[in-house]
Amino acid sequence: MSDSGDRAHVLPVPNLQEFFRDELHGVLERQHLAVEDQTEHYVVNLLTLFARSEALYEQTPNGTSLKPLTAMLCEALDAPTSGDRHRGLQRLGDVSLFIAGFFAGSFARKLIDIDYHIAMGGRAYGTLAQALTRGRPVLARVFDELAQKFQPLVDALNEVSESSHRHSDQDILRLYEIWQKTGSRRSFDILRRLGVAPTMTARTAQ
Repeated sequence: MSDSGDRAHVLPVPNLQEFFRDELHGVLERQHLAVEDQTEHYVVNLLTLFARSEALYEQTPNGTSLKPLTAMLCEALDAPTSGDRHRGLQRLGDVSLFIAGFFAGSFARKLIDIDYHIAMGGRAYGTLAQALTRGRPVLARVFDELAQKFQPLVDALNEVSESSHRHSDQDILRLYEIWQKTGSRRSFDILRRLGVAPTMTARTAQ
């Protein structure tokens, strides 16, 4: 089977980090989401890191898989040292942000939804920020901003990953569901552009 059509949509990227930096910066400006330079840099590095599947997934006896968030949380809380605990919380926050940002559409077929990832990731970053306030205040501020703006940042990563995506009827229903669950401003704006007028009554009824 010919793959010429697929190749036409593949753009060569000489530097992946620069690509993510430019894409994310543009999205943040379009969504009017202000974050500190250090936070933006952190997210760019996160995207660059997880672009490699071996950094995101883990090798298990049953093959490559993504560890459940609850397992990550338990391991972080039961870690023998504070450093291990901090790394575990950071991993939980990072994975939650990336998965919710880049794979929001796939949650429609799963029991665990996007709002679960937002809640888990935000809490992990918030707990980590509190733990680092005294020893590493600069990094603590980054994690605090990630915690406070987790859902808007998920919106931003959604746009980075879906900038060229055309929405089907099923996508529209999913956008509406995401807006109801999380209050996503991006989902609301896309729905309005597609001619759907979501109301606050529908969301507050949840």
